[in-house]
Amino acid sequence: MKLPKELYNGIIIFIGISLYFLLMEALNLAGLFYLRLFNILFVFYGANRTLKSNFLEDKKVFTFNAISALATSLIGVFLSIIGLIIYSYAKGGDQYVQSLSETLLFGGNPSIMTYSISLLFEGIVSAVIVTFILMLYWDTRYASDKHGIN
Repeated sequence: MKLPKELYNGIIIFIGISLYFLLMEALNLAGLFYLRLFNILFVFYGANRTLKSNFLEDKKVFTFNAISALATSLIGVFLSIIGLIIYSYAKGGDQYVQSLSETLLFGGNPSIMTYSISLLFEGIVSAVIVTFILMLYWDTRYASDKHGIN
């Protein structure tokens, strides 16, 4: 059974983000919050793979591709949040999340679920932004009246 490209590329996003964060933790760089911003590159990569695959399959309807890219990004985000929840419980639960929250955007003592839900909202927003940026990039390749392509 062949996986849909959105799921396959979403899993690639998840694996990339997971390996990146595990590497950061192994190198004791997890405390550097600005390095966490680079996870968006994995979302760009996975969503762009989906769009490229659609284009090669001659699927050039703009809305179809926008939904496909957004689905890919959201799958990667959801899998990453689930992975974070599992990893957080394995590393000590709320104490582990509190050590993460010291360098991110939280104050106080967030629980695993509070932390994860906040990151989920952040991930959803980044997935939408990535989709919009990639659709602007791929826009000239899709059939529409404004480009004179039929």
